[in-house]
Amino acid sequence: MKEELRQLLNQCIENGSETELNAIKFLLEGIKDKMDHHSIPFLGKLLHMEIISDKDCCEITIPLNPVVNNNLEILHGGITATVLDTVMGTLANTRLPEGFAAVTNQLNIHYISPGIGDSLRCKAELIHQGSKTFVITGEAYRSDGKKIAHATGTFFIVPKK
Repeated sequence: MKEELRQLLNQCIENGSETELNAIKFLLEGIKDKMDHHSIPFLGKLLHMEIISDKDCCEITIPLNPVVNNNLEILHGGITATVLDTVMGTLANTRLPEGFAAVTNQLNIHYISPGIGDSLRCKAELIHQGSKTFVITGEAYRSDGKKIAHATGTFFIVPKK
């Protein structure tokens, strides 16, 4: 396996454009960070998520890189959705007692403007916390401060297994 990976990586390094090499570096840095911090999921590390969270608010910022772009060379809507889902779910999970978790039941996103610039910043606020569900709102901003998306989400409260 290691030799196969070495050969693949060497081929990519030899034949890659500057953009492709930057993408490889971005992904490898995320994997290396995951290896150093085992308890954090791969996705958060692959996207280089910086998370600030407490019981009242959660904010996640990611750097923009060609890895997260669509064919128009702007932030892919699915990445925006993923970070919004993550920021809202993280907020829900910080409010739960030991032994419980929040999982997404419904996610509704309104895209407002293109994701361009240096970073994406998403923040979440609690709308409702019941005994079985949360309702949370999320907003996504690009680095110049312009809002690019607004989301609402419903999260089930489930026991951890």
